[in-house]
Amino acid sequence: MGSLGLTLPWENRISPVAGQGGSRVESSETGVEPNRTPSAAPEDAALAEGCLAGEMRAYERLYQLQGARMRNLARQLLGSASDAEDAVQDTFLKIQRGIRSFRGQSSFVTWTFRILVNTCHDMRRSRMRRKEQTTLDDPDTAAPLPQPRAPSSHPSLRMALERALKTLTQHQREVFCLYEVEGFRHAEIAALLEISEAASKNTLFQAKKSLRSMLEPPRSADAGGAG
Repeated sequence: MGSLGLTLPWENRISPVAGQGGSRVESSETGVEPNRTPSAAPEDAALAEGCLAGEMRAYERLYQLQGARMRNLARQLLGSASDAEDAVQDTFLKIQRGIRSFRGQSSFVTWTFRILVNTCHDMRRSRMRRKEQTTLDDPDTAAPLPQPRAPSSHPSLRMALERALKTLTQHQREVFCLYEVEGFRHAEIAALLEISEAASKNTLFQAKKSLRSMLEPPRSADAGGAG
């Protein structure tokens, strides 16, 4: 079978190990994280201070800086643009109501994304309960979950990746999206999901391994050139 011509988006960080067979992942498997932009500490501190003081401009600035990333992550986790928008709005309400619980043990942005992920968990559980109840009440009326819309560029790869992401465990999908899609570092993911950095790296490795097995075209029987 011929190749589909799809390049996995994280492949640019995979390179051969000198003098050895196989490959290595320079970011998650070795702990080196190139092209990871560190959080802007002064901006983060200013946002936290402003929100703690109840300044609406600080919340507006937070939304301006992080709103798009939050919606994108929520859509990846929930599979629906409308649900993602609801999750982000609910997250900002929770931030305002619970701002006094922020203790600065992680960056303020990391703290807000933790609230977002937990909000997505709650929405997913609520949606599953509604779906189960609908199925029990009338099995013929249970509608499939809405599919994320693929962008105009490389739609085949995007759709294939989104289908493959749905087969990952919830935890694997979260770590993969946070690292590969949103650009968080493993230290930030560890704080966000309340896991160790090693667990974040291992989960990402397992997620990539699963995705490769689903996205890479199968090799033909004579791929090795035997004959």
